[in-house]
Amino acid sequence: MDLQLPDHLTKDHRQLIVDLAERNLAEHGDGLLGLVLSGSAGRAVATERSDLDVYVILSDDAAKHRSATRSTTVDELPVPLTELERAPAFGSGGWWFRWSFAWVPTLLDRTSGRIPAALHRQATLTSDEVEAVVIEHSCLDGWLNYAYRALKSDRDGNRLECRLDAAESMPWLLDLIFALAGRVRPYHKYLPWELREHPLPDWPADVLLPLLQRTLDGDPAALQETFARVEAGCAAYDAARGHDRTKGIIDDWGEGLLLFQS
Repeated sequence: MDLQLPDHLTKDHRQLIVDLAERNLAEHGDGLLGLVLSGSAGRAVATERSDLDVYVILSDDAAKHRSATRSTTVDELPVPLTELERAPAFGSGGWWFRWSFAWVPTLLDRTSGRIPAALHRQATLTSDEVEAVVIEHSCLDGWLNYAYRALKSDRDGNRLECRLDAAESMPWLLDLIFALAGRVRPYHKYLPWELREHPLPDWPADVLLPLLQRTLDGDPAALQETFARVEAGCAAYDAARGHDRTKGIIDDWGEGLLLFQS
């Protein structure tokens, strides 16, 4: 069995994975198709309190007889290969799990490359999926809505209301800007790590992270600066797609856009 163990793993973690692999091979034989290391350990940011999150990739028949097992040291999560190769749509129950497979190592692949290809597919968006996130599921319009409400509250002296709406705007913003880059947005725990290790082209970590902090503080200038970047990103997206659909969404806000101008 040709295990590929990342260099950053501790001796204890390496042994846990070897034991897990041998046990699953003995149990499933050819039904064991691969192993994927997710979580903090998979991204080389584990602490002494981190456990291992290991996806056990199985054939459909083998997966019928397995359920997840969890302990203080290892979470063992069985997944049929056919399920791994299906990318759930935005807004569906499985969407939130797609980022689990982003930027993680394949420890064992007995499928001649199908597993790494499936991981890449889970973590990235097709052009149609980008359109769905940005336009059909209203992430652009949703961000504009909450940012506009926050700016109105700031204008009217309602600081708590401003901060609440500013905070509410952030999930819409993150889905939007990661989608425009063709990526699934990370869990909050990993956002700073991803921005530093795998930068977004138009949103470097030293720009986006301070903007998010200032947005949480209810800083209207942060929302205005963010709007300028969002507008530019949407213009580039429209040009690449050969339409002006995001421009139309922004323009529909009419005089409300005045609040976004610093």
